[in-house]
Amino acid sequence: MAGNGSKSTFKKEKFEERILLELNSALRSEFSDSRLQFASFTKVELNTDYSEAIVYWDTFDASKRGDIKKAIDGIRGKLRAVLSSKLQVRHTPNLTIKYDSQYESQKSIEEILSSEAKNGKSFDD
Repeated sequence: MAGNGSKSTFKKEKFEERILLELNSALRSEFSDSRLQFASFTKVELNTDYSEAIVYWDTFDASKRGDIKKAIDGIRGKLRAVLSSKLQVRHTPNLTIKYDSQYESQKSIEEILSSEAKNGKSFDD
């Protein structure tokens, strides 16, 4: 039977979910850095051949973001090694870890626009 796009999309989504689950589990059980208790991985995006994964993280305590980023950068290599042992697949994707600024960016833009409007500034040309 020929493969179809929806089946491969489903497989990819399931693998992304599995990676996310394993990374968050590792964050809680494999590392003793106290800064990591404020972080969680929020999303995984695999490329088409599953060789690269962009992993997004966030924190509920924005004041600790810089410290958390340093802690995550420090465990990046070990995260992939832990993931490799947990997934038991032939090739573990390379991980690119990025801060998930989606909610923060939206809030920041709204605050800037509100502030500028209060100061009588217009965004029209």
